[in-house]
Amino acid sequence: MAERIQKILSQYGIASRRQAEQMIRAGRVRLNGQVATLGQVADLAGDRLEVDGKLLNAQARPDLLYLLLHKPTGVVSTCYDPQQRRTVLDLLPAHLRQSSGLHPVGRLDTNSTGALLLTNDGSLTFPLTHPSHHIPKVYEVWVAGRPSAETLRQWQGGVLLDDRPTLPAEVTPLDDRANKTLLKIVLYEGRNRQIRRVAEQLGHPVMSLHRVAIGPISLGDLPPGRYRNLTSKELDFLRAQAGNFAKPPFRPVGF
Repeated sequence: MAERIQKILSQYGIASRRQAEQMIRAGRVRLNGQVATLGQVADLAGDRLEVDGKLLNAQARPDLLYLLLHKPTGVVSTCYDPQQRRTVLDLLPAHLRQSSGLHPVGRLDTNSTGALLLTNDGSLTFPLTHPSHHIPKVYEVWVAGRPSAETLRQWQGGVLLDDRPTLPAEVTPLDDRANKTLLKIVLYEGRNRQIRRVAEQLGHPVMSLHRVAIGPISLGDLPPGRYRNLTSKELDFLRAQAGNFAKPPFRPVGF
């Protein structure tokens, strides 16, 4: 059956749909000997689809993988880094790094740690990383100083960032020591470096940031640098979330 080329690439673990679109725009994909364009469809039963000069084998579709990784500090959340820094794929054994198509779902800053999903199911990656999607993510964040009750209310209600307010967030103090405070923060969106930028804007820069859960998918006692397979219940949750992708805009309950 003919399908859009970017969907085929995501199904074969080459890239997420968004990444596949970028590859097509860059001229890295050829269909039947010609440079492919966005919007084209193909059927691997009769068409030749090449990526970076390599023919996509219709029989070589990899098994779908869904992993939870505990990202340590200093590791970048990409598949390749031009600065030769260690990537999240470098934490995996060779049989998972090679020809599996694994890629991170979203990202964590280099200096941030914690829960990060990896998959080669590009059709799942696309809706879960789209800006309109709102899976709650739980963080434990040490910030400088002691935010006042008014500052916390401001953070909870939404802060103007890039000319538009952030969604309401849950911000709860857990501990304080000397001149720093530990906050539990639950976000329902994933704008670029959002926690760090909001904290800086409110006068309490982030000292360390650790993501402990993505929805019901929790790190638990998973050690830094290690990974595990998602459970069937966790995978059902992600698929249900992806299935809600086209539904009306979400607002957190209670706000």
